[in-house]
Amino acid sequence: MTQDFDGSQTLFDALGATEESPEVRPIPTPGGDLESGAPAHVPARRAGSVAAAEHLPPAFPLRAPWGTVTKLRAWQAEALERYQAARPRDFLAVATPGAGKTTFALRLATMLLDEGVVNRVTVVAPTEHLKHQWAEAGGRVGIKLDANFRNSQGAHGAHFHGVAVTYAQVAANPELHRAKTEARRTLVILDEIHHAGDALSWGDGVRDAFEPAARRLALTGTPFRSDTAPIPFVTYEKGDDGIRRSRADYTYGYAEALRDHVVRPVIFMSYSGHMRWRTKAGDEVSARLGEPLTKDITAQAWRTALDPSGEWISQVLRAADTRLTEVRRSVPDAGGLVIASDQTDARAYAKQLRAITGQPPTVVLSDDTGASERIEEFAKEPKKRWMVAVRMVSEGVDVPRLAVGVYATSTSTPLYFAQAVGRFVRARKRGEIASLFLPSVPHLLGLANALELERDHALDRPETAQNPDFVPEDALVAAANREEKASGTLLDEGAFQALEAQASFDRVLFDGGEFGTAADPGSSEEADFLGLPGLLEPDQVSTLLRSRQADQLRGGRGGQADEEFDHRRAAELRKELQKLVSAWSRRSGQPHGSVHTALRRASGGPEVPQATVAQLEARIATLRKWFVGKR
Repeated sequence: MTQDFDGSQTLFDALGATEESPEVRPIPTPGGDLESGAPAHVPARRAGSVAAAEHLPPAFPLRAPWGTVTKLRAWQAEALERYQAARPRDFLAVATPGAGKTTFALRLATMLLDEGVVNRVTVVAPTEHLKHQWAEAGGRVGIKLDANFRNSQGAHGAHFHGVAVTYAQVAANPELHRAKTEARRTLVILDEIHHAGDALSWGDGVRDAFEPAARRLALTGTPFRSDTAPIPFVTYEKGDDGIRRSRADYTYGYAEALRDHVVRPVIFMSYSGHMRWRTKAGDEVSARLGEPLTKDITAQAWRTALDPSGEWISQVLRAADTRLTEVRRSVPDAGGLVIASDQTDARAYAKQLRAITGQPPTVVLSDDTGASERIEEFAKEPKKRWMVAVRMVSEGVDVPRLAVGVYATSTSTPLYFAQAVGRFVRARKRGEIASLFLPSVPHLLGLANALELERDHALDRPETAQNPDFVPEDALVAAANREEKASGTLLDEGAFQALEAQASFDRVLFDGGEFGTAADPGSSEEADFLGLPGLLEPDQVSTLLRSRQADQLRGGRGGQADEEFDHRRAAELRKELQKLVSAWSRRSGQPHGSVHTALRRASGGPEVPQATVAQLEARIATLRKWFVGKR
């Protein structure tokens, strides 16, 4: 059995290399190693490293999805052929999360190293966690990357083929990284390249540091930003409308990956509900999440829904755990992820999940030491059901067993949403499906419906409210992310107070279609959709959703056939009921939402906006009895 230069067995060995495997001679470098004074060559590498890269599974470590064969996937092979035909200095590959960008990049790196085109590799990643993940993946194909390299060192060890660093690390000392790039013929792999535009200093630093690189490979799963900051080393072309848009050298989208069974289909479970809050002026406002509202009212209703003290998030978490239980019947190691807005909410959601499941979830906060280790522990422990995270579980983080998610954050940029969805689409075997629970916010539902659309990064767009992609509040989130912070909130705590939040099942979104009708949490109508099998082909998902929607509609028509609905009478009854509920709330001290919930338990029926005339009359009669002590 052959060994690598550090004495460890390589993946190529494990795949069947023999003692006679040839060695590759050291590649000479004119002028020697300028940073360490070492002889003018890189560590010896075997020809087998290319074969190992071809066998490397798309998800690390060794978690190949269904359909993976011993060679590269079709898109990876095609992208390599396109690269070899052009041999460009810069190459931008856009591939949907979970498709295997890392495998493609490492295969290209081994090819360029073995041909002598380059003799050093530098990987730039958005986070500390991801750079260590790259080093682990590179080690499996014989490319040794120093993920612990610090700028203060100046040079990495001679036994490494290069380094894995973060964008922030490069921006902190671009001159150092430029000198390292000039010292050797360097391949720079820019992972999730859109992050290079997160700050002016980041983009400038990356451009200055890697302008001398022999080759640059840019990767991204989400080739767009919510601002117009240009991305270094990306080509922009002006369209007929005068707007410059990024041009990828190779694109492999979600729709193509879904067709090839490379990624899972995603079912979006949408939840609406009644919200009530107090404004800065002291006024009480109530609204139904999901109904046509102003932007400000929608944002406040959304925030009320996510408040840990309200019933909405508790009911949605319970529904999501029910869904996870169903998925685990056919996918025993399936896990769930709650994406929270801040640390306070994350801890509160974790407490609720512990009460629901009887098992403490894994909590990942970017400010905490050991966050990466907790992610890895969760990924490898099939008995753990839930993880709650603020920001650490972002693009590239590999937890393939994640199958159910709760989008419990107020961040709504297309980029962030795509990154969140990307955590759940990594397929392992045919038939796995993912489920993501969302608040019924029109902007989010639009992003969910447009999941399969391809987008490019556009420059020259006006940053105004008329631009649907521009969300000023998200600049604060981006700033917090750049500073490695996940605490704080977007709104002034003294300006807003959530009073109550009740959830109701709204609809299911899948493959551009919408299914289901409004239903109460815990109802049989909701259970029809939560109970979908965990292993289904996409066409089977569509067939089941259409069937269950038809059953609900038949039941709904039957229930109203006995009564001609009088809209004027219903409006009068709603006003009367609201007055009585307000009076009872003042008398009993119960929140309005709690009174409505108690009335629904006592009299049955859906929420007030969907209740029939008979149901409204029954609730009014019940409430009047309470006033005379007949509760």
